[in-house]
Amino acid sequence: MMNTMEFDGFQAIIKYDPEIEMFRGEFLGLNDGADFYAKDIEGLKHEGATSLKVFLAACEERGIKPRKAYSGKFNVRIAPALHSDIAVKASAEGKRLNQWVAETLQQATA
Repeated sequence: MMNTMEFDGFQAIIKYDPEIEMFRGEFLGLNDGADFYAKDIEGLKHEGATSLKVFLAACEERGIKPRKAYSGKFNVRIAPALHSDIAVKASAEGKRLNQWVAETLQQATA
């Protein structure tokens, strides 16, 4: 089960907050925070759309891009044995380590 919802191409992660007995949605990959709360799915859809609309209007007003920029580079710390295993796997498939990792991550997020 995925705990995400999409609003006009923007992804939000949904979690249940038992203290307030409501679902909380939080948009991901934005330059600032935008969240919303509701007791049910229809409420989440309504509140999420409203929250995104307000956020995008504020971005436009301030002249900032709503999406966070990513460089395409990140460091991953893994166990040396795993590093060895994936290097062997990549070589066995005739690929560079970076290419193999990028393809594997692409498949995992598809």
